[in-house]
Amino acid sequence: MSSLFPALTGEARTPGHPALRFGDRSLTYAELSAVTDALAARIRDAGRVAVWATPTLETAVGVVAALRAGVPAVPLNPKSGQSELGHILKDSAPTLILTAPDAELPSALADLERVDVDVRDRPTSRPALSDEPAPTAPALIVYTSGTTGPPKGAVIPRRAVATTLDALADAWRWTADDVLVHALPLFHVHGLILGILGPLRRGGAVRHLGRFDTGAVARELSSGATMLFGVPTMYHRIAETLPTDPDLAKALGRARLLVSGSAALPVHDHERIAAATGRRVIERYGMTETLMNTSVRADGEPRAGTVGVPLPGVELRLVEEDGTPLTAYDGESVGEIQVRGPNLFTEYLNRPDATAAAFTADGWFRTGDMAVRDPDGYVRIVGRKATDLIKSGGYKIGAGEIENALLEHPGVREAAVTGAPDPDLGERVVAWIVPQDPQSPPPAAELASHVAALLSPHKRPRTVHYLASLPRNDMGKIMKRALKTDEAG
Repeated sequence: MSSLFPALTGEARTPGHPALRFGDRSLTYAELSAVTDALAARIRDAGRVAVWATPTLETAVGVVAALRAGVPAVPLNPKSGQSELGHILKDSAPTLILTAPDAELPSALADLERVDVDVRDRPTSRPALSDEPAPTAPALIVYTSGTTGPPKGAVIPRRAVATTLDALADAWRWTADDVLVHALPLFHVHGLILGILGPLRRGGAVRHLGRFDTGAVARELSSGATMLFGVPTMYHRIAETLPTDPDLAKALGRARLLVSGSAALPVHDHERIAAATGRRVIERYGMTETLMNTSVRADGEPRAGTVGVPLPGVELRLVEEDGTPLTAYDGESVGEIQVRGPNLFTEYLNRPDATAAAFTADGWFRTGDMAVRDPDGYVRIVGRKATDLIKSGGYKIGAGEIENALLEHPGVREAAVTGAPDPDLGERVVAWIVPQDPQSPPPAAELASHVAALLSPHKRPRTVHYLASLPRNDMGKIMKRALKTDEAG
């Protein structure tokens, strides 16, 4: 396999071309090559290295240096608690931690050798680096959210990073001329692999905002940035701001590509952004274990509510509960997504039982995500098998389509849908609503009729809870397990 970063090894671009920018701090490709050369030489015998993954230049440099050294990197979420950090350190056994010099590390990391990343380091002579590791060699160990137990470390091979980024380059027409702007966290696949390693593999540039701000997005898209990556929470804020911010609308209209991921973007927000900017947000679908599986293509139809078609090299099928593949894709039949291809992780670290359970005998990965597929191949996610598939009155109902319907009601700001045990129906549909006006929420009967009219009567919510806000994780995903135990209302 060729280098993950050709532009850092003289295979592409000019040395003075911008590579990374965080706020007012930046590195050209020549500078990034020099500083990562020096750090890679220092850590090449380290085994595994942890990275204190703050949204900083040092995090990006640390991860790239580890990859250039052939050393697996373990990104750590700075918001993780002591118990979670302790578990990850014990499980992954890194020999040191890479961090920004001014970072205050928690006591859980006290026994780990600390290496401060100096982004100004320039070796007087080029240190010799190891040969490019095998495609199957581990690149990163990324820990899952651990909703049903301690987080599991997904071992992501170099092959998966390269093939995913190249498949996205094909789907998005991503080139060295693109400048990406985002404000995503750097401890996860979206912000780190797509948002930092993606531009560097292409020889393009990335501008990280540090924290999300619509004004900063407008500034960057008005000064040369061509692509924006975000999560639905960010695009929702953009949609809310657009009516009173013509500069933001103009800036978004200049973008070549607006991409949303990590959770479903409500159709209502799709339409508001398109109406104000003339640009449609495209969605893609992936997981920690699979990196990216599907995307709406830059030259395809940006169909709101779908995650596009399988990426080059990715096999995708929908299966019934007994594992039987669906034989016809009609846009209505719900099945679990299974995928196969070079984009997959190799194992859960130290968890052969979990690894074996995640795959079928013939190598398909069980995603746990439920979807329907249109006759032309477009995939529409309807929810997680564990939390979003509701079996009510003999029907299989996906929570996602009901949430989109609820968000079309003018009195609804945010919505989530879950199932609850019901003696008659098996499960009933439960809606969790953040109203536009907390003093005058839309009546439950009105919401039920609204959904029944848009979708069908059996999909209407039978119970409605009203909340001040929905519980979300760092990536903006709604934590539905918390809703199921929350009796507020």
